[in-house]
Amino acid sequence: MQQFEPQQFATWAEPVDMLYACHSKVKRFCKQLQILPAYLAEHGVNQAVKNDVQQILTYFNVSAPLHHEDEERDFFPALVAVYPQAQEQIDALESQHIHLHQSWDALAIQLKELLEDKRNSVDEALIKRFISGYDLHIPLEEPLFELGKEYLSQEKLAEIGQVMAERRKIKG
Repeated sequence: MQQFEPQQFATWAEPVDMLYACHSKVKRFCKQLQILPAYLAEHGVNQAVKNDVQQILTYFNVSAPLHHEDEERDFFPALVAVYPQAQEQIDALESQHIHLHQSWDALAIQLKELLEDKRNSVDEALIKRFISGYDLHIPLEEPLFELGKEYLSQEKLAEIGQVMAERRKIKG
């Protein structure tokens, strides 16, 4: 039976907890990606690999971009409005989002080809570049989540959570 961390039970009423929950999923999928090349070398492309790769593709093609939208359109602007000192860090994080998406786009091509039986391995350098991007990004971003908890009102957080939920109804 899988152990669940408390943040996996986050709700839209607590948008900061949802942002943390997304990071938790990113970390889990990055761990899966990290072991993928060795697994493929030993076991080849099997249905278990395809199932995992499909979950990873879905997450980083759909959920991760929505998470970045949540931050860039709603959370970061709200935070800067009450804590302007965060702007420089937010600018750096938003630039990192661009690089994360570029790294993902390159990796996603190979993962999709794996699902389509067009390849039987994935470039480890692409995986490392993608994972290292998140390894740098998450520790810089999460302190802003804490600032949001500290400086944003419950009303503003609830409003942000509602917008995040609506975004998923529209695009999800």
